[in-house]
Amino acid sequence: MITAAQLRAARALLGIDQRQLAELAGISVPTVQRMEASSQVVRGNVDSLMRLLAALDTAGIEVINEGAVSKDGGRGVRLKVAPSVEPLRRKPKLAPARRTRTRP
Repeated sequence: MITAAQLRAARALLGIDQRQLAELAGISVPTVQRMEASSQVVRGNVDSLMRLLAALDTAGIEVINEGAVSKDGGRGVRLKVAPSVEPLRRKPKLAPARRTRTRP
């Protein structure tokens, strides 16, 4: 499956936050938070895990399981191609308009 560290690394590669990942996967933000707080392998509802993995796959993330072809045989994540997820940029908060007094 996927570890909490892999999940955080995948988000970092995509440049998205937990809220954005939750939206992509169709799961709640608290579910993503619980998954990332796992000590090792992510635990959760099978449907939620499958949605999460499908969303990462669609976004261009390849999950490398332990023992897969790699130099040291460890776990990891990598981009399959350029990410298909455009980071959602938050609009900067603008300062309220200053009122000016008009004199009669």
